[in-house]
Amino acid sequence: NKIMNKNNSPFLFTKGNYILLIFSLLLLCIGFILMIGGGGDNDLDFNQDIFSNQRIIVSPIIIIMGYIGMVFAIFYND
Repeated sequence: NKIMNKNNSPFLFTKGNYILLIFSLLLLCIGFILMIGGGGDNDLDFNQDIFSNQRIIVSPIIIIMGYIGMVFAIFYND
């Protein structure tokens, strides 16, 4: 005997999964946008802004949170 599920949805994910997936994607975009910049005007210039806290601490943390959220959104099951 097969046990029938009352929720026979043709979609793999639920609305909550998609919301979490989109939120995680936005976190990834924000993290990569925060990482932009800090380069010199030409190949011989050095700009100290490449070592700012925003680029080496904050944005990698936001990016890692986005990836963790994506994994959680994929594996989350109601």
